[in-house]
Amino acid sequence: MPGTSDNPPSGRGHALVTGASSGIGAAIAERLLRDGWAVTGLSRTVPVITAPGFTHLALDLLAADAGTIRQALAGLRATALVHAAGVLRVGPLGSLDRQAGAAMWRLHVEVATMLAEALVPNMTAGGRIVLIGSRVAGGAAGRSQYAASKAALVGLARSWAIELAPRGITVNIVAPGATETPMLHDPARSGAPPRCPPIGRFIRADEVAALTAFLLSPDAAAITGQQIVICGGGSI
Repeated sequence: MPGTSDNPPSGRGHALVTGASSGIGAAIAERLLRDGWAVTGLSRTVPVITAPGFTHLALDLLAADAGTIRQALAGLRATALVHAAGVLRVGPLGSLDRQAGAAMWRLHVEVATMLAEALVPNMTAGGRIVLIGSRVAGGAAGRSQYAASKAALVGLARSWAIELAPRGITVNIVAPGATETPMLHDPARSGAPPRCPPIGRFIRADEVAALTAFLLSPDAAAITGQQIVICGGGSI
């Protein structure tokens, strides 16, 4: 059971971060811990994070249903939800894998919804939701199913932002381009290799984490319903 009364050193709050065992999720968890948050990391694999204020909740989000998620999070009073868990499968039209598409939709969209349903009712003013999207949400050759699942997050975030604004809770999307994580080198994406952006390097996970941390801060209280892209000039 994740802790329900952890008081981080600076009183920042308690964040639930999915996908905390590697990549962007791990970078976000580590950044928030440095900033004084208590963090519950949710992932299948146990993270290597050992910092004070961190607890791990083992859960396979692809296999979990709404009841399982609600039970796992029972008692957790999160100030912030960061849904960073993700998967990428590629393929051109004519050879799309329906199961892969369903898995991406489930993990990116349905799980985001189930997590919010479980946590948001108990959030108070100042609560934050950040969904990790993708620059390719606008469309990309060979990535239609992935792009569709990430594009759906925009509709979710904007709808939730309107609903939750009167409660002082913000909802935003951080949408990075190709980021230097294990996913970048996954053989499953060999059919649609990443393109290096104009800045001459891929996005770093700590850069995504820094923007996420800002959106969770009091300074970002007036930012809601937005998709903020980190692309190194790739969208220009």
